[in-house]
Amino acid sequence: MSEERLADRAYSGIVEIINAGELGIGDRLPSETRLAEMFGMSRTVVREALVRLASDGITEARRGAGSFVMRRPSARLVTHMPMSEMSATLGNYEVRFVVEAEAARLAAQRRSSEQLAEIERRLRVLVAALSSNEPAHDEDMALHRAIAEGTANPAFVAAFDHMHVEMERIMRAGIDISRSRPPEAIGAMLSEHEMIVEAIRAQDGDGAALAMRWHLSQGRKRLMP
Repeated sequence: MSEERLADRAYSGIVEIINAGELGIGDRLPSETRLAEMFGMSRTVVREALVRLASDGITEARRGAGSFVMRRPSARLVTHMPMSEMSATLGNYEVRFVVEAEAARLAAQRRSSEQLAEIERRLRVLVAALSSNEPAHDEDMALHRAIAEGTANPAFVAAFDHMHVEMERIMRAGIDISRSRPPEAIGAMLSEHEMIVEAIRAQDGDGAALAMRWHLSQGRKRLMP
């Protein structure tokens, strides 16, 4: 088995320890050496898993002290993806930060009036879907894809389509988890999308990129309690 797949297993194993209630928020994880012994893996593999967990906001590494639990993934999250695939699926965010933030920037600078009209139409459809009790992940995907199309660069659309499966899981999970919380959660999601589109409308490239990065970072946080 490749080290990448082993790191996915270590990631899942650590999440299972956290979700089992053996560790609370703020508690220190077992050492890399101990985790390696528990999982029958090398410390290198465990270290890679810990780096990913920290990137996803689940743990935090403190110099000289080890790794500590920061958040526990929502129990609803595992109903949308197998635990074994959580690392790869959440890791998709790191790619999206790069691709979608730049896509938003370029869309703001390059979109045609027709493309802007399509982006605004997709936003209206998403607002209606999120305001109902119906699934809204397809509408969410459609808006993000319309922004990629606004770059006038087919490579961004191809990159977006390549990430479709993981993005669909994340969007479906994010909306489901947000709907299980107070209305402010969906309200924040709506506001974030509106900020992105407003920046694209104003041809504010930096603002659009910043708004997209904010939306994605908040989206990742919404997957946690």
